[in-house]
Amino acid sequence: MEDNKNPLAAGFFFDRPREGAPDFVKGKLSIKVETALETLNKYKNDAGYVNLQLLNSKEGKLYLTVDTWQPTKKSEGIAYPEETINPADVPF
Repeated sequence: MEDNKNPLAAGFFFDRPREGAPDFVKGKLSIKVETALETLNKYKNDAGYVNLQLLNSKEGKLYLTVDTWQPTKKSEGIAYPEETINPADVPF
């Protein structure tokens, strides 16, 4: 269940809490170290982080993907239309 935008977080596994677990237990994360290290090194951003998303499959199984979303870069300054404002048209 991998798509090009958010590849599976190979080596990371999330399970729902076991039956009878206390309410404060929300789940369990298991990490296969060698595979996870490959994923981390492949997808780390410029700041050294890898963002993961916990998703729910159509079958109800939880899985982790690498969140590859990046914000668009902000332009410098505000772009205004190139038109001249006549001071006589300003109501104040």
